[in-house]
Amino acid sequence: GAKKKAVCPGLGLFYTILSAFLFSLASLFLKKIEDVHSVEVSAFRCVFQMAFVLPGLIYYKTGFLGPKGKRIFLFLRGFLGSTAMVLLYYAYQVMPLADATVITFTSPVFTSLLAWIFLKEKYSLWDLLFTLFAITGVVLIARPPFLFGSRVTGIEGSYSNHLKGTIAAIASTLSAASTIVILRKVGKSVHYFLSIWYYAVIGLIGCVIALFVMNEWRLPHCGRDRVFLILIGLLGLGGQIFLTKALQIEKAGPVSIMRTMDVVFAFILQALFLNHLPTWWTVGGALCVVASSCGTAIRKWRHSVKKAKEREI
Repeated sequence: GAKKKAVCPGLGLFYTILSAFLFSLASLFLKKIEDVHSVEVSAFRCVFQMAFVLPGLIYYKTGFLGPKGKRIFLFLRGFLGSTAMVLLYYAYQVMPLADATVITFTSPVFTSLLAWIFLKEKYSLWDLLFTLFAITGVVLIARPPFLFGSRVTGIEGSYSNHLKGTIAAIASTLSAASTIVILRKVGKSVHYFLSIWYYAVIGLIGCVIALFVMNEWRLPHCGRDRVFLILIGLLGLGGQIFLTKALQIEKAGPVSIMRTMDVVFAFILQALFLNHLPTWWTVGGALCVVASSCGTAIRKWRHSVKKAKEREI
């Protein structure tokens, strides 16, 4: 028979790093936009997602609604996923880029917790320890006055906006973790493109309604902001594609660990282009969150390898 073409060693990890870089660049351009609401940015991102997914739906003949028994899960996936995107974009706009990025990396820890609650997956003392590490990291970034005093340094603007951004980032992380739990529940019975389609359509509808209610819908006045909007859509789409390709040719554990490069890129881009050096509190919070995220990924990776060996036996 024909020999299977060998995959270049480390290609999946390279795709992961490239994906992290593209996502970080999109976040940087979001920070550079001056006159566009985060909900409007999310609406533009949804339009790009729909334009990418529509040909795939037609090619694979998946339909636009999905199996009857799975539609409620697809709706929840779309609603929670788009909510996570809007909240994350808001957090990027009102707080330091590195702080918001670090908080999003608590997602694997909260995913394990929600999977234990709703899917009855195993939750060990190690998982509890990683959860506590993640919460400690978020506290170091938020720096509530009742713990750190009234003089909080190293934030953008007022502490009120910093706190709002922190709450939005945490809510975004919880929504993203809930989305992953729903996708696990659905399993492989629904095509990947259909899942993204629901995410984009429901997100676009929700964003348009919210923009009209808030009276925030308007094209940016500056031509530079329009270019940034297009770049955010393209970079976000490119990051998603490379992350998907990485997961197709590499195990989920190494990919999850390598995704922490998002944090590294966020620190570098923030220092180079936003002239905002992270505080030691942020660095300490980042170490706690990255440690908990990597620990969770390594445990799940080892568990999956163990189960694969047991099936072979």
